[in-house]
Amino acid sequence: MKAFSGKHLLIVLVVLVLIGCKTKQKVTDDSATPVLKKIAVTNVVIDEVPNYMVGTSEPSITCNPQNPQQLIAGSVYDNVYTSDDAGQTWSKSQLMSSLGVFGDPCLVADNRGHTYYLHLAGHRVKGHNDPMFLNSIVLQRSDDNGKTWSDGTSIGANNPKKQDKEWAVIDPDNGNIYVTWTEFDQYDSNNPSHKSRIRFAKSTDFGQTFSDAITISSNEGTARDDWSSTEGAVPAVDKQGHIYVAWGLNEKIYFNKSIDGGKTWLEKDLFVAGQTGGWDMQVPGVSRCNGMPVTVVDNSESPYQGTIYINWTDARHGKDNIDVFLIKSSDGGKTWSKPVRVNQDNTRTQQYLTWMTVDPVTGYLYFVYFDRSLHTGNQTEVVVTVSKDGGETFQSYIVSEQPFVSRDGVFLGDYNNIIAYDGMVRPIWTSLNGDKKSIRTALIDHL
Repeated sequence: MKAFSGKHLLIVLVVLVLIGCKTKQKVTDDSATPVLKKIAVTNVVIDEVPNYMVGTSEPSITCNPQNPQQLIAGSVYDNVYTSDDAGQTWSKSQLMSSLGVFGDPCLVADNRGHTYYLHLAGHRVKGHNDPMFLNSIVLQRSDDNGKTWSDGTSIGANNPKKQDKEWAVIDPDNGNIYVTWTEFDQYDSNNPSHKSRIRFAKSTDFGQTFSDAITISSNEGTARDDWSSTEGAVPAVDKQGHIYVAWGLNEKIYFNKSIDGGKTWLEKDLFVAGQTGGWDMQVPGVSRCNGMPVTVVDNSESPYQGTIYINWTDARHGKDNIDVFLIKSSDGGKTWSKPVRVNQDNTRTQQYLTWMTVDPVTGYLYFVYFDRSLHTGNQTEVVVTVSKDGGETFQSYIVSEQPFVSRDGVFLGDYNNIIAYDGMVRPIWTSLNGDKKSIRTALIDHL
């Protein structure tokens, strides 16, 4: 009896130890998983309109590097917003050009006092019937922080082909403006003979003139304006003047670069990552949702100077589980890291419409995206995620004061945007509130 009790006691002790070890390991794993943090942050409504309007979406924002308190933003179709107090208050005006203003706003500013507003050509009233509809990219310049603008410079006109989905970056050394975009043989066409490609042009005189456009993609897509089209080219430039750009096509992300200021490019696009489901996302309650890649490069004095980053969303974990991803290269784009997930939730929900920036002073990476991990249905928060170690680890913060509910038929736009300068972070996004649609920002400092 004594031997029997001792034997069983030993077995019980061994089992308890094993269970305890497994339980301890599980707690360690769970506690190591970062969670969304709610922070006290002020949201500012920059603009608000009835939610049935197509306009007032696709916001873009920049700041004056000479005085970062001066912010300039824009939204579809032709809205201009200016702030002289770091985003606490805003003034609104309408952008006008003889070339037309048809959306896809992109705002960038140089360190010489110039702000540039790029958009699509075409007059909104005439719509697709306007002969100028998407016939070029247009750049307008302001030298007084968005109060007045030039009439506009045409970029990339190549009739009858259509020019769409542009973005720009400014060389920090010489002020050159580099622009990339998609050219369609015919926009929104199912004709298999109609193709799409990535185009490039530059200005060396602060936007007064532009070089003839050249094609920099070797792989063409369809002209359907969906995941089978070549789209999402956002350029970046480093301190040596090397230009980098990535885009999406057929569930893949491609990359190209130029080391001579855009004169020549790699002969063949480099495949750098898969994008399951393609850049044309399917999100419940969102009539159109893009997961196109965003490319940036660290030009700060941080240990990660020169690192190239590419950020996007895809559905590799399931159609109902869209996530935000990041890859990076520290050798000029020759080799790339494996994709890492930026959002750290353990749910099967959607994180979508991501954008990324790098603080030119600190080198910190900031992401903004919509997040549904805390709610059921279509309730959506706005999240800003920061990485202070070159994309190795991430911390995410809820920056919306309250969630909103997206609705089919209400256009949220193809992108949100974010800027950061010496710790000042200003995300900008489209939100819904009952029968209103708004452009908002959050006043974040030293996150």
